[in-house]
Amino acid sequence: MSGQRHDIKVSARTGYITDQSEPARNRYVFAYTITIENVGAVAAQLISRHWIITDAHGHVQEVRGEGVIGEQPLIPPGARFEYTSGAVLETPVGTMQGSYQMLGEDGVDFEATIPMFRLAVPNVLH
Repeated sequence: MSGQRHDIKVSARTGYITDQSEPARNRYVFAYTITIENVGAVAAQLISRHWIITDAHGHVQEVRGEGVIGEQPLIPPGARFEYTSGAVLETPVGTMQGSYQMLGEDGVDFEATIPMFRLAVPNVLH
């Protein structure tokens, strides 16, 4: 535990979905699994999300919405919530980053940063 009352750690794992992608049509489909871990002292509910998705051409998509995968999970201290979702890019490489808007059980609103992670077709990057 970090000792902070409101502290959420976010990590990501990614994968390329070959059978849904069509490189000839500039369609690259990726899956990402997000782990949200409450390392703070107060239970917190994920209220909404804000994603910034950038492809290799610098084209930026911003996505905002309630919860994740149709849920607004309450994550107790020491617990984690994991989910898998996807993104479609027009290039074989891109990045995602953003934040989750959280509400502590004590009524405090705070933001959990989603560190930047890379989406890449295998063997594209050296």
